[in-house]
Amino acid sequence: MKRMTARICRILDAILNTVVLIVCILLVLISGYSLWDNLRIYRNADDPSLLTYKPAPEVRSGQQEEDWVALNGQSAWLCIDNSYIDYPVMQGTDNYEYLNKDPHGDFRISGSIFLDYRNSPDLLDDYSMIYGHHMEHYAMFGSLDLFTSEAYFNGHRTGWIATRNGTYGISLFAVAWGNALDQTVFNPANRTIEEILAYIDENAVINAGYEPGRKIVALSTCTGETELSRLIVFGMITPGENEQ
Repeated sequence: MKRMTARICRILDAILNTVVLIVCILLVLISGYSLWDNLRIYRNADDPSLLTYKPAPEVRSGQQEEDWVALNGQSAWLCIDNSYIDYPVMQGTDNYEYLNKDPHGDFRISGSIFLDYRNSPDLLDDYSMIYGHHMEHYAMFGSLDLFTSEAYFNGHRTGWIATRNGTYGISLFAVAWGNALDQTVFNPANRTIEEILAYIDENAVINAGYEPGRKIVALSTCTGETELSRLIVFGMITPGENEQ
């Protein structure tokens, strides 16, 4: 009887050890897959092949329709000097099209940087809104957090945006927290400069001042304490290389 009990205990112990080993292997595989998947998402979000479509300085300085080598659905190229933001700007038929679609049109969780569908693709509106996912490693608009630091903000205030209509300079002037349901900033249709400036005065964490007569472009990403929290960096559209 004792021998039988001991044998059963050894069998149960072997089974338990096997189960524990299998569980450990599964955990390692799941962890490995998770790391691989995160890396894949990051690489997709920061696809270097997109730089093929970045207009060169000589093209930007004399922008012509025939010079524009663009992706299907691309309305512009956005670059903030010496920062992580250097991407094509897409525009869909609504604001869901490019949430999970890359600039090549393929499904990607990281999506694309995209202009609000209600805005002019040439950024001719008084106020334009550009969206991007908040990705790790500062990909997409994950670097907007950096602009909440006055030191970083002051060192990275300039940039440019190239459209089929021409190339414009960008001068960042304010950073604010917002709510995704706030139609003042997140519905750019027919929005006035005065409305946006009033919003900035009330919500800005940094406000370096607006230069009258300039159009405004906003860069927004989902980050903060709640699902509806948004970080918004505001810039002035300034005369570009091929504007008088």
